[in-house]
Amino acid sequence: MKKAIVLLSGGIDSATVLAIAQSRKFHVYALSFRYGQRHAIELEAAGRIAGFSRVAKHLTLDIDLRCFGGSALTADWDVPKKTSVTEIGKDIPVTYVPARNTIFLSYALAWAEVIGSSDIFIGVNALDYSGYPDCRPEYIEAYETMANLATKAGVEGRQKLTIHAPLQHMTKAEIIRKGLDLGVDYALTHSCYDPMPDGAFCGQCDSCLLRRKGFQEAGFQDPGRYR
Repeated sequence: MKKAIVLLSGGIDSATVLAIAQSRKFHVYALSFRYGQRHAIELEAAGRIAGFSRVAKHLTLDIDLRCFGGSALTADWDVPKKTSVTEIGKDIPVTYVPARNTIFLSYALAWAEVIGSSDIFIGVNALDYSGYPDCRPEYIEAYETMANLATKAGVEGRQKLTIHAPLQHMTKAEIIRKGLDLGVDYALTHSCYDPMPDGAFCGQCDSCLLRRKGFQEAGFQDPGRYR
């Protein structure tokens, strides 16, 4: 089986992407990050998903982006709360973490070169999302072009890297239906930017609202535990 790196955050999208990679007969090496985010609950979810999916290996790397700040997820800023998904506007929200996907993909690129993989999977989405610039198709295409110029394996012709973003043009409902078809257990996932101390979802951040909208439109009960 071919090897693939899957960026695994612990949320709906990354859990679905992992299942898609396995359905395409890839041997999955899951990669998560302890990057200074405001809680570790999502990493616990990533560990549960990796175990449930029986990945070949799951690494969690430490990168402290709190030293830069600049985001409600890595600085002492309030996470914006809303009453409806219609309030999620076109402006880039303060939950955007500067250069996060670029950093994550660069670590994935390094690991891919080491294990002899030419495939990286990432759960970015450009439909039901919060407007992050590093989730757009043109960003993924540009990064893939750069990555193929950046490694020894690429220069020597041993690696032709492909960045797979299979959720790019799917709604959250379509993502959920796809995951359920592939046997994803969404009760293992975590989606909230600002959970309660006991791990319950706040129900009002962008991530919670998009999750609830997705399950409602998909016609399935959300197994998430809300405040």
